[in-house]
This record gives sequence, C-alpha cells and structure tokens, in this order.
Amino acid sequence: MRTWFWTVILLVAAVALALVLRDHSGNVVIAAPPYHISFSLTFGVLSALAVFFGIYVFIRFLAWVSGSPERFRLWRGHREQKRDRDLLESGWLNILEGRYGQAEKDLSKLLSKTRSKSSKVLAGLAAARASHNLGEYNRRDEALSLAMDVAGGDPRLKVAAATASAEMYMDQGQPQQAIDLLQPLQDASSRYFHTTRLLLQAYRQQGEHERVYELTRLLLRRSAIDRDEALVAIETAAAARIMAGGPDHFKSLWSDLRSDEKTLPAIALAAAAIKEQTGEYDDAARILEAAINVRFDPRLIHAYAQCPPEFYARRLSKAEEWLRKHPHDSNLLAALGQLCLTGQLWGQGEHYLKRSMKVRNDMRIHALLGNLYDGLGRTADAIKHWRLSASVAGSLPVFVANRALPAADTSDDPTLIDGAFVGSGAEIERSSRQPIAASAADYHMDESHVPLVVAPAQVPADVAIDDSESDDDYFDSAPIPGVDTSIISDRPNRRID
Repeated sequence: MRTWFWTVILLVAAVALALVLRDHSGNVVIAAPPYHISFSLTFGVLSALAVFFGIYVFIRFLAWVSGSPERFRLWRGHREQKRDRDLLESGWLNILEGRYGQAEKDLSKLLSKTRSKSSKVLAGLAAARASHNLGEYNRRDEALSLAMDVAGGDPRLKVAAATASAEMYMDQGQPQQAIDLLQPLQDASSRYFHTTRLLLQAYRQQGEHERVYELTRLLLRRSAIDRDEALVAIETAAAARIMAGGPDHFKSLWSDLRSDEKTLPAIALAAAAIKEQTGEYDDAARILEAAINVRFDPRLIHAYAQCPPEFYARRLSKAEEWLRKHPHDSNLLAALGQLCLTGQLWGQGEHYLKRSMKVRNDMRIHALLGNLYDGLGRTADAIKHWRLSASVAGSLPVFVANRALPAADTSDDPTLIDGAFVGSGAEIERSSRQPIAASAADYHMDESHVPLVVAPAQVPADVAIDDSESDDDYFDSAPIPGVDTSIISDRPNRRID
C-alpha cells in the first residue's frame, strides 16, 4: 500500500513539473567571460537533477567500497552461523534417530570449529547426551565439564548445563551428583520449576524423605506438579517420616497433614502402627477405618484384622458393616475370619474363611484355616491346610506320592535350640498334654513360652489324608514357610516337656 501511495505522488509531481516547464519560456544564462552560456530553464532544471543524482550515486558507491571489509566480516559470520546451525541440527537429529556415533562426529566437528559460546555449550551437552546413550561415561563427563567451563557465569547457559547434567546422572543412578548440581540453583531461586522437579526426583532416588516432603509441598503450592503425582510422593515421604519420628513426634507430624492425606494407605498404616506401639488400639482402629472408608485397600483390611483379643469385638462389628457393601471381597472375608479366630469364634471364623476361599484360593486363608482346625484339635485338617498353604505359596516343591524322602541333617541348623534333637535320627519328644478346649473355664494363654517346634500329632485312622505317610512326617514337623503362626493362631501354646 505504501509503494502505491508514493508511486502516485511521484506521477502527480512529474506531470505537474512537466506542465509548468512546458508553459514557462524563461532562459538560464551563465556569463563567465570570455564564455557566455545560455539555455532554457527546462534544460537547466533537468541538468541540476541529473547532477544531484549522479553525485548521490557516486557517494553511495564510495561508501559501499569503504564498507567492504565490514560486510565481508558479516558475511563470514553469517556463514559460520549457518554451518553451526546445520551441524547442531544434524547432531540432534542423529541423537533422536538413535545414531549416536554419527551424532558425536558432527558435534565434535562443531566443538572444534565454532567460536560461539552458546553453540559450544549446546554442542557439548548434545555430545554428552550421545556418549551417555552409548554408555561412554568418561567421554560424557569430559563433554559436560567442557560445557560447564564454557558456560561460565552466564545464568541461562549455566542452568541449562546443570539441568542436562543432572538428568544424565539420575539416569545412571547417581542422585548425589545431581543434587550437588541442582541444589545451588534451588537455593539461589525457586522459580526454576523444572530444576525443582528434577531435584525432587533425585531426593526420591536417594530416600531423603524430609526433602521430598518439603519440595513436593513447594511444587504443589505453586501448581507446578500434578496433584496425583504429588500425593504419591507425599504418601511415601510422610509415612517414612511418621515411622522415623515414632511416638514422640507423632502429634506434630500428624497435624501437618491434610485430611485427605491422612487417609492415604501408607500414611494410615504408619500412623496405626505408631498408635499400636503405645497401646492405643482404639485410635489405631479409627485411623484405619477412616482410610478404609475412602479406599478399600487390602493392606488396610489386613492391618485392621491385627489386634489383641480384648479389642476384636469393635473391629469385628465394623468389618461386618463393610461386608454388607462388599459381600464378595476375599480380603474382607479373610479379615473377618481372622478376627473370629482372635475372639475364639471358631464356627463363624470357619464360615468366613471358607467363603473367602471360594473367591480366591489364597495362602493366608489356608494358613488361617490350619490354625483354626489346630485350635479345635482337628489335626488332620490343620495339616492339610498348612500343606496347601505351602503349595500355594510356591515355597515348597510338589512331591510325588509314595516317594520316600531322605532324612534331613539338622545338626547344624542355627534356628534350632541345642538339645532339641539328639543326632540326626532322633525323635521329637511328644507333648503329653492334650489340646485344651477354647470353652474351658480355666483356659489360660501362657505367653511366656512359645514353642519353636510343633510335635507331630496322632492322626486318627478314620481320617483320610490325600498324601503319603512319609510326606506327612516331613511336613508335620516343619515350620510353615512365610507364615508367622504366632500372630494368626489363637490356640493355646503347647509346651514341649
């Protein structure tokens, strides 16, 4: 539009000048004795314009000639920038395509030829990335050192070099080196959110739960992290802080958490464990109940079923309420069965455990059933479920029926008390006591002695057992792998006389 505007103005001026000069009959006389020059006014005006234009062109030509060295330097600079840009682009494309060897060649050429500070830093970081992906960590460290030295005090280049270096160190599993690079940037300014996120990842790798908790809170306040990701980090860090603080610091740590964070499974489990250490089982139950109402997590259900006999009634009632909403939940049914065992409600416990076993054939359920039948004196059924528990766990091999097993040499077994065996073929002394019924008036749980070896029980002749007699002898005296029967068993402890 501007070009057309000026074109129209020049045409109008030319036409006006032509009309004025054609109608004007004046002459221009130049008297320079002995010369006398006379010409028309039109010719004089045109000649003056031509001389002015010629002088202008001549001056511009002289300026162009005098500015040639500077223009040559600019041309060389543009050519070098184009070369650096092409090499850097080629190097990054090769890195993205996975051709790290070719990328190193292009970037090494760029490092040796470029005179640009930023290009040298970017080429060094790109070459370090290529060497890192090739597993050449010595060459990577050399390239990173060169980039850091060239970056010097430039804030942007320094942050870029530190961030790229930290990412590679964390990929290699060296979080401390990444922290050494990123922590000064975090201390100087917390506005580098990406740097703060990298620092958070490094502290998570190192297990620094206090710093993880602080940085996650910082990023969450500034909306620089996804809330679900933040809750995962807070859950792990807060649970570790609660367990490390113990009962002495529990109140301050617990009050620092929001209400929605207190119901996270790991945090609720840690808080309940601290409360149980101090004997506050009712408070532990309330913490677990609040978490279970938000998230029906199997870990919470399992922890809720662990309590002394005097606290089982309230938990059993609450668990039965949950059963109305989750009638087919195997973990809840198993927890109800365990609570019934704690309260010596044998019939109801068997009912819940069998319902749970119909949903899922679980090792823990078989172990609980084994303990239940052992408490009732049904030794054959107890042995059967204990063996099934071991087979479900996969910790013992499956033996062929009627195959004789060699005697085990237990003389050097460090888990057995001296004197439990007399030689490798000695028999375990059987207890002369009979199991005491749970309903006996003088029932007493002797907690001062816990037997280490359970004596093999006499199996009635009318009870059918699927496996061979030799297998029964083997499993009858062996502890159940992976199952702590002292926790889940509610039967009277038996002494070995």
